[in-house]
Amino acid sequence: MGLAAWARLLVAALVGLGMLVVVPLGLGLIAGGGGWPLRRRWVWFAGAVPGAVSLWLPRGPLATGLAAAYLAVALVLAAGAPRWLLRGKFTEASVAPAVAGWRGWLVRGDLAVATALVTPAIAGAALVAERAGLRLFGFRLDTLALTEAHFHYAGFAAALVAGLVAGGGGRAGRAAALAVPGGTLIVLAGFFLGKWVEFAGAAVLTAGMWLAAWAARRSARGGDRAARLLLTVSGVVLAATMLLALDWAAGHVMPVPHLSLTWMAATHGVANALGFALCTLLAWRRLRSTGPGPRAAGPVAPGFGSAGAGAEAGAPRGPLGLDVDRAAGEAVVLDERALDQAAGFALARDVGGSGAGGGNGEVVDGVLEHP
Repeated sequence: MGLAAWARLLVAALVGLGMLVVVPLGLGLIAGGGGWPLRRRWVWFAGAVPGAVSLWLPRGPLATGLAAAYLAVALVLAAGAPRWLLRGKFTEASVAPAVAGWRGWLVRGDLAVATALVTPAIAGAALVAERAGLRLFGFRLDTLALTEAHFHYAGFAAALVAGLVAGGGGRAGRAAALAVPGGTLIVLAGFFLGKWVEFAGAAVLTAGMWLAAWAARRSARGGDRAARLLLTVSGVVLAATMLLALDWAAGHVMPVPHLSLTWMAATHGVANALGFALCTLLAWRRLRSTGPGPRAAGPVAPGFGSAGAGAEAGAPRGPLGLDVDRAAGEAVVLDERALDQAAGFALARDVGGSGAGGGNGEVVDGVLEHP
């Protein structure tokens, strides 16, 4: 059974929110030096606004053309994913220097962030087909509409959050940075390989999202009270909504009662969009702009940066992406293994000058100190 008429309108609203609010918020938390190409806010909105308008038009050539504009800008964003994996720099919340190979993708969260960059393009492809009235790969139009929503929230937002907590969220953060991209890929494969594969993907994705929410809340300890409240709400909401997702997936392979598509959209979909994605990204933005907590590594992309303290264009930054002025008197503890791997990098030069007694600080007993 498909979506009720009112549920279709609800899904359209959620997809529009993802295009116009959630993705721009998320892009603002990604370091601008990582290679992703959308360095100005208007570039994204040049495609997102027509895409959002297409959701409210009758299916046909006009709606398809507007949807294609969104797909185009989403493909440009996806093209930055390989460069992000190869950038060899720092990601949000990570204090470890670049680590070579696939292990570095997990430690820095690069694999999860790259997944986030790709998922809007999957949603965009579903949008174009659905607005054209085409059953892409044989899927019903309602399924395509739900795919648009899924890959903005369980795709983009969840993968991005997993990437952001990878460096500062301990083992839970690193596990999330693997489980969320892996679960997303398995769910996508399940669309073609069968319901059991989709159920397995839902289980992996659920575990990853729970770990990401837990790691995000832990990383906010001692930070802004409003941000901590937002992350607490996000975690509680996610615990419930992903149980619904597991139940729904299980109900297609086992005799388990589960909600209809209409009520999944009204419960799981709305709560994930507002309670998880929006709350988490707003909390992360607030933590970055108002006090100690997760910070963007590297320069924030122009036009997407926070307006908070230390986010001004041209603000001096240390090698870890910290604002030097804000970091005065602070010490960032570096893992001993990371220090070993940092040999040969320009860390000493950037932090303490090229010789003893240099300018901004020095590494002493595994601690990066600023005067």
